[in-house]
Amino acid sequence: MSPFTGSAVRTPGWEHLRVEVADGVATVTLARPEKLNALTFGAYADLRDLLAELSRERSVRALVLAGEGRGFCSGGDVDEIIGATLSMDTAQLLDFNRMTGQVVRAVRECPFPVIASLHGVAAGAGAVLALAADFRVADPTARFAFLFTRVGLSGGDMGAAYLLPRVVGLGHATRLLMLGDPVRALEAERIGLISELTEEGRADETSQRLAHRLARGPALAYAQTKALLTSELDMPLAASIELDASTQALLMTGEDYAEFHAAFTEKRPPKWSGR
Repeated sequence: MSPFTGSAVRTPGWEHLRVEVADGVATVTLARPEKLNALTFGAYADLRDLLAELSRERSVRALVLAGEGRGFCSGGDVDEIIGATLSMDTAQLLDFNRMTGQVVRAVRECPFPVIASLHGVAAGAGAVLALAADFRVADPTARFAFLFTRVGLSGGDMGAAYLLPRVVGLGHATRLLMLGDPVRALEAERIGLISELTEEGRADETSQRLAHRLARGPALAYAQTKALLTSELDMPLAASIELDASTQALLMTGEDYAEFHAAFTEKRPPKWSGR
């Protein structure tokens, strides 16, 4: 995402999210615990706009997405979204579905790593938000459920049919997206849906530790690695190798590359600037 901005000022507060930023780490919490953090129209829009703002500012080096209370996120709010969509016309429905997809694109395209901190349920749109993250840190209570066919819709919602086969393979993705059956933490780890399985109640702590490790690291190198992982998903090998070569040539002119050599020569840890 471009760091350039127009006349719009920074959003002073977020109505549908709790946002905290410290030491280069943004912690974004879905905070409707009484509704298992079910998403509303406003929550989707806030996530989309927040990620765009943080990407422009370039002050955040890692982001943790978490859920308050008994679970991560139960998906779209049945009353506030599913009920409301029944009275929308086709143009309105297209706008809504495009907006939910924009959130997933924002997670994948923001220039910093995103860590989903998971406990309890991650269902429907909540499961796709977790899927879009770069890391999924979960405790044993976590369970995923891609429930879209259960409500009569395609399992390929919000980019799930693109992302899930690339994470767990086509066979597992077909089963999860078609049947909508829950996948508990142990199976999710086995099929590669979870990056790290923690002890119960330790997902947030582990996610923060990982986020701070990433925030102290070479931010530009991480940003370009994330960009290449996303861009090369559908590229032929020759194009991928050429893109890798161009990216490395640019990074070799950067301050961090020179800093590594200086630190190695002086036998000290590198002081990464992200440039």
